[in-house]
Parts: sequence; C-alpha cells; structure tokens
Amino acid sequence: MANEAWWRGAVFYQIYPRSFFDSNNDGIGDLYGITTKLEYVAALGVDAIWISPFYKSPMADFGYDISDYRDIDPIFGVNEDFDMLLRKAHDLGLKVIIDMVLSHTSDKHSWFVESRTGSECAKADWYVWEDAKPDGTPPNNWQSVFGGPSWTFDTRRGQYYMHNFLKEQPDLNYHNPAVQDAVLEECRYWLERGVDGFRLDAINFLFHNKNLEDNPAREGYNSHITQFEKKSPHGMQIHKNDISQPETLEFIKRIRALMAEYPGTMTLGEIGDEDPYKTSAQYSDNGKYLDTCYNTHFMSGQSKDFAADTIRKPIEEFITQPYESWPSWAFSNHDVVRVMSRWGRIQHHTNNPDFAKLLIALLCSLWGTVFLYQGDELGLPEADIPFERLQDPWGKYLWPEWQGRDGCRTPMPWNSDKKHAGFSTAKETWLPIPNEHLELAADSQENNENSTLHFAREFLKWRKEQPALITGDITFHDTGDPMILSFTRSHPTQTLLCLFNFSDEEKTVAIPLENQKETILRPFGNFYVSV
Repeated sequence: MANEAWWRGAVFYQIYPRSFFDSNNDGIGDLYGITTKLEYVAALGVDAIWISPFYKSPMADFGYDISDYRDIDPIFGVNEDFDMLLRKAHDLGLKVIIDMVLSHTSDKHSWFVESRTGSECAKADWYVWEDAKPDGTPPNNWQSVFGGPSWTFDTRRGQYYMHNFLKEQPDLNYHNPAVQDAVLEECRYWLERGVDGFRLDAINFLFHNKNLEDNPAREGYNSHITQFEKKSPHGMQIHKNDISQPETLEFIKRIRALMAEYPGTMTLGEIGDEDPYKTSAQYSDNGKYLDTCYNTHFMSGQSKDFAADTIRKPIEEFITQPYESWPSWAFSNHDVVRVMSRWGRIQHHTNNPDFAKLLIALLCSLWGTVFLYQGDELGLPEADIPFERLQDPWGKYLWPEWQGRDGCRTPMPWNSDKKHAGFSTAKETWLPIPNEHLELAADSQENNENSTLHFAREFLKWRKEQPALITGDITFHDTGDPMILSFTRSHPTQTLLCLFNFSDEEKTVAIPLENQKETILRPFGNFYVSV
C-alpha cells in the first residue's frame, strides 16, 4: 500500500465518531475513544479509515454543519487528540481520510454571521442571497433534500438565502473566487496536519445555476430516487439547475492541483445525482478530477429484493459510462438503513451470521474500492428508535414513514456484559443501544471462532494475497438463476472466478470453465476458484 494509488482496491473502515467509543463518559463518542480502539480496527485487516466530521459545530446535522473547519468540537476533544489519533493510525499502517463538507457551512460560521449583516460587508456574496419575488415568495421552486423550499428568508439582511439541506446549513457561493480560495485553504490546513485524503461530502452540490432557473417537474420517479424522496417535494423535481453544474468540474481541478502538492493523498467524492453512475464516472475520469467517487446505489432506499442483478446491474452500468474511472462501493453508512436489515429483512435473515458473512465477502470481492461501515464486521442490523429518542432532524420530518438515520448510528456494542455494551459508562448515551446488538457485541464474537467478526478478519487477510480482488477487472456471467451471482476478476498475475448464493437453499452451480464442472454452494455461501 506504499504506492501513491494506495486507495485503488483498498478496504476502508468508516468511523462515525459520536458512536464509536466514549472515553470521557458523557454518552458521546470522541477522538480519543477512536484512538483507543485503533488496534481493533487494524486487526480487521483494513487499509484505511474514514472519519465522519468532528469539527466545531452546533450539531444541527450532527457535524455536517461546520462552524469552524480548523477546530475540533469540544464533545470530540481537542486538536491534539486528532494528532494523537493520526500518529497511532499511521504507526498501525492505517491511512486516514476525513470528511470535508464544502458545499455549505453552519449558519453559526463566522463567514455566514458576517454575510448576513448586509450587502455591503466584505463577505456579502460568500453565500447565495436573493431578493424575494414581488409577492414575497422564494426566488424559485428549488426544494431542500430535508424538506421544504431551498430558501429561508433572513430578516436581518432582508433577503432569502439558499440551502440544499437544513436551513441551518446555508450554501456557499462558489461563483465567487474568494470562496473557492478560502475552502481550499481549509483543506490545506488538514493536509499540513498529515491526513491522507478527503471524503468530499455532496461534492456535486457546490455550484448552482446563476440565473436561478426553476427545476422542471419530474414525471414519475427514476430508479435512483428512494421511496422516502418520492414522498417529499425534493423528489418531485428533476434537479437540473440546483446541483451538478458544469462549473463544478473546473473547481475540482483546483482541488486536484492542491492534492498534487501532497503526494500520496487521495480524494473521494460523494455523489447524489439524477444519474449517479454517469456523474460518478465523469467526476473521476482518468485522473483529471477526483480519484474515485463513492457511489450510493447499493444503499438507496429500502430494497424490495436482493438478487444477483441487485449487484450486477449497477456495476455494469458504471462500466458502460464513456469515462476511464475507478469506482467505490459500500453497502452501509451513517445515512442509510443498515444492510443486514435492508436486504436481510426481505429474506428474514436480519440476524443470520451466514448472511452477514456473505455480504462482507461479496462487497470485498467487487471491482473497486470498498467501504465497510462500523458494525458491518459484527453483522449489526438496524436499530429501532422510539420517537421520543430520535435525534435526526430528517427522521423527525419523515416520521412515521421512516425513523431517519438514527437506526444506523447507534453506539458500537463492545462488551455484552457491561453497561451500554461497553461503549460508555454515562447515565445515558446519545442514542440507545438495542438489546439485539448485545449478543453481537465484539467481545462475544471474539470468543466465537465461527463469528462474523472472525470471518471478516480471515477474509480480509486472504484478500490481501489476491491481486485479482484488489485491482483486477470484472466480467459477469449468466447463471440462469436470479439468486446466483457469478463473475470473474482478472489481473495480469491471477484470474479468480467468484460465485455467490444469495438464497437460503443449497444450490448446485455450473462453473463456467471449459470443462464445465459443478460445485455445491451452501445457503448464503461463496466459492472462489483460480482460472
């Protein structure tokens, strides 16, 4: 992993700081808590970690509303805690990338506090301000992801400001070169501190149409819109003018130039778009822009089924894009229903360790870079959160259709016998830990050599010795059975045939080689053979 393209085919482990480990017993995880658990992470066999935001923030969106890019929020510790974390991670052979939220700030950020004072101040046009229409309504029909218009009227300035997400997250105006310069300096600050790269949140949301033209109405819904967006005004529009503008790629060139000053660093873009495959591929085309993009298709909505095409179609669609790009894939993260529930619930295998092992092997065998979310290695299902304990503002908005993102953000269960599963000794944790997570706690699985945790370690150790699974090409094969996925990973030094049984029944599967042998796949089993 010493080469500059170390991220190609690497396995990342995403850490959500609030919920990883609480070292000061206030019920919320922190940076020192992450540091104390890094040996556990390294022992999994992953190559790198991605840490979700820990910057100073009012926490309207739990860290994705940044009020100071250069300061650590007190609930997570101090800047020196991050330096200690970074040193230890590097000592353990782990690369570290961090979230950079560049499309917007908190409304408490000093830039916005100044900008809202009036149109004559130095930062007057650092955010997207616009007069009301003559009847007092917003400037156009754009809708926020989190519900309601993308515009909020500010009485101090007497204008509307734009926000693609919460009203507490005003959008920066990237048509202003001074804004571009400023955010690049915020990135430089962390590169100087020694981070190995950035996960760039909502990177295609940076620019908007300067003419503020209305978005057209959506006639029906495409397959990339989640069932929750179908119920909101945001999903009723084609987002032609508020996101994914052509100017974004020009600014990303500036990000790439900055990263080039720090050899061995990388960029990962999060894409949310009408056509996520095209945009992801375009934004990471042939090393001109980002290194890779985090494609969210495997995490969208509540999948009604789980079959071979669930995996095959998105990857083949990405491959057919007219760009030379390297993808990144995940089954779970801090924003979606955990995969064990999203796909496992359909087949009544939410708590089946064989299904959990299948998902780990499958994800880590796909072409691209892999992202495991904390708890995936334990096979954690989604937690059910009572309404009175909900923290997520989006969940409160969508209730009772969906509890929002809290169900995947509950604290990590470390010890089945300790208070709050060993996450904290506080009287109460910021989110409750469900009882069904206790039996899946890390200590219990540590003592069971057949556990999902042991499987994850063994599989990732084996994967490191398989060049085909790290950087090889992928070719899918027809099997005639919708529950059998077959593909070949091909590398100059190795070719592997990979077979997966998505059903809970034993299957006899033909091996697509010249002699057409057969193999028996156990329920949720996988099989690898050198070709």
